[in-house]
Amino acid sequence: MAMIAGLIIGATTSTIFTGINEIANAFVMLLQMTALPYIALSLIIGIGSLSATRVNSELKKSLVILIALILLVLFFIFLAPIAFPNWQSADFYSLNTIKTTQEFNLLTLFIPTNPFYSFAHGLIPSIVMFSVFIGIGLMQVKAKKQTLMTLTGINNAIINVSNMVMKLAPLAVFCIAWRAAATIDSSQLDGLLVYIVTAFVLVSLLTFLILPAIVATITPLKYKDILKTSRQAMITAFATGSFFIVIPLIVEKTKHLIATMTIDNSKSDAILAPNIIVPISFSLPIGGKLLALLFVLFSAWFSGSQISSGNYIDLLTVGLAQLFGSTSVAMPNLLALFNVSSALFELFLIAENLIVGRLGALLSVMFTTSLVILIATSILKQFTFKWSSFRKYLLLFPAISIIAFIALRFTFDSISYQYQGYTKFIKRDFIMLDVKSTVLEKPDITVINTKNNSDVLTRIEQRGFIRVGYFIDDLPYAFHNNKGKLVGFDIEIINLLADDLGVSIEFVRIFHKEAKTLLSSGYLDMTTGIPVLPNNMKELTLTVPYSSQSIAFIVKKERRSEFTNWQSIFNNENYIIGIPELYYNENLIKRYFKHGKVWKISTPRLYFKEKYQHIDAMLFGAPTASAWTLLHPEYTVIVPKPAQPPISMAFAINSQDIAFELFMRNWIQMKKQNNDISYLFDYWIAGKKPNIVKKND
Repeated sequence: MAMIAGLIIGATTSTIFTGINEIANAFVMLLQMTALPYIALSLIIGIGSLSATRVNSELKKSLVILIALILLVLFFIFLAPIAFPNWQSADFYSLNTIKTTQEFNLLTLFIPTNPFYSFAHGLIPSIVMFSVFIGIGLMQVKAKKQTLMTLTGINNAIINVSNMVMKLAPLAVFCIAWRAAATIDSSQLDGLLVYIVTAFVLVSLLTFLILPAIVATITPLKYKDILKTSRQAMITAFATGSFFIVIPLIVEKTKHLIATMTIDNSKSDAILAPNIIVPISFSLPIGGKLLALLFVLFSAWFSGSQISSGNYIDLLTVGLAQLFGSTSVAMPNLLALFNVSSALFELFLIAENLIVGRLGALLSVMFTTSLVILIATSILKQFTFKWSSFRKYLLLFPAISIIAFIALRFTFDSISYQYQGYTKFIKRDFIMLDVKSTVLEKPDITVINTKNNSDVLTRIEQRGFIRVGYFIDDLPYAFHNNKGKLVGFDIEIINLLADDLGVSIEFVRIFHKEAKTLLSSGYLDMTTGIPVLPNNMKELTLTVPYSSQSIAFIVKKERRSEFTNWQSIFNNENYIIGIPELYYNENLIKRYFKHGKVWKISTPRLYFKEKYQHIDAMLFGAPTASAWTLLHPEYTVIVPKPAQPPISMAFAINSQDIAFELFMRNWIQMKKQNNDISYLFDYWIAGKKPNIVKKND
């Protein structure tokens, strides 16, 4: 009810009141507060309570069974994207798209040289590794009962704290839903439907067909026995959306079922297996937790950042390790892993609270039940193979699954979906200040020839306006919106500057090669931002940087995997790379592109023309690259690895006016400190919807 109420209010008001963000963020932070200690203690207690002799005899078989079940579920998760329709999509210029993700070092990620650092920075894989080793060490301690009792008491205290936090869930879920509904785009609702329906079909197939069919095929049990044993736990887990609370129920039901398989008490270890396996399974990346990987695949598809086949390795190693903790904690890291927009995290929370969390709990019950039964069967040495069941289940069900996903795809394709990326971009307008301005399509020659020896600040005050040159096709820094109005990140920053100077603005459209002459003549007072590169620094006087951006490639989506590594790009002799003149630097080109051909192009617009299709990729600033993909969704943005330092952006000014340079230095510093530039960055570059409209008409 809280989720529905929040969605309704957020959708109808489209405004976020003071306190809504704070409550939503506080709830997520409180959940994260107990997550890491619980993971560590649960693993230490679960592993430490085991008997060393029992573990040595059954550990290998248990691990094989666990890995086999995980791989089975992953197979169907990786199969599920078949259902995703062929919709045009592109990612807004989000922070995750802009930033270059660092390459993961698996050794440092999993091996905690400093466990305290791992806990402080939320490095879940190394925390899990640390906990596993401590559990193994505790397992071999003879007098460990007191230690286990103490750790169990602390863990129970953490569980009590989590239960206290969950009492705030109705209010927090209400605020999260309100915030999400107020900021969600209508185009995201179609995507939300695709994800929820796909997850529903996937969970239904695994829970009611695939997993029980496998258990019924290789154990003495029947298909209906497995469903009957797990039925009550599945109903409760789905109703509450919690797998944790049904752990005792799963233990008792599976113990009773395993008891029917034993002739005497000589195999009591099999009956005790649920007591150990079920609690430990709660901390493992199994069952419903694996649905988080489906959301990563969905979000990559939906944002236009398709994951290549090579990325699946990262998803299985780094991504899977993140799921030892809460999916809510892991999801931001998983999205960042593949440069997917962090804005989709809100969509994940909505889906989780609506139904996917309940579906995940349902899948976790069946997965854990199947795991316990298979391990107990291994201990009892009662594995069998029923050919009749194999023919009935395991040949038919995969075919049913593929048909189900293909049918979903045709169904989704029939939905009237309209790509809105271009509309979202082109409708942007100022959010802080809209200063009076005029726009000239080219410099006025008569004014250029007029001599004026006064300094820039005096000249601006005398004429009553500041004259600023802006570069053509400089998205999202300067562009014309759907109403023909000149807008953008740089344009609104200059609005703030003009307002502080108490003047209006005259914008003049120019080419990069004209900037030096127009500034030195005194015609222009400044230009919009340009990259701080050696050739620009040599030709022009630049202010201190006001922003920065990473370098990226714009490529056709089907060629995404070719441009993920800098070294392979530099070494390829056949590539033709296009570089717009603002970003072109001859020395850097000679230094790095020794084999490839590089074309200097006057405007990025040419790259998308039929005449220039021989160019394999265009090197550009990532925010601008992302904006162009909104206009051309068949292209995508790639920030190659390893991570490179970002390029600073600065305004070009008159080279002979120290007073104006000093003024701009202090003014930019002031705007950084009062967060005006940060606020505009979030709107124009990061693509975030403003929480508070500060526009003055």
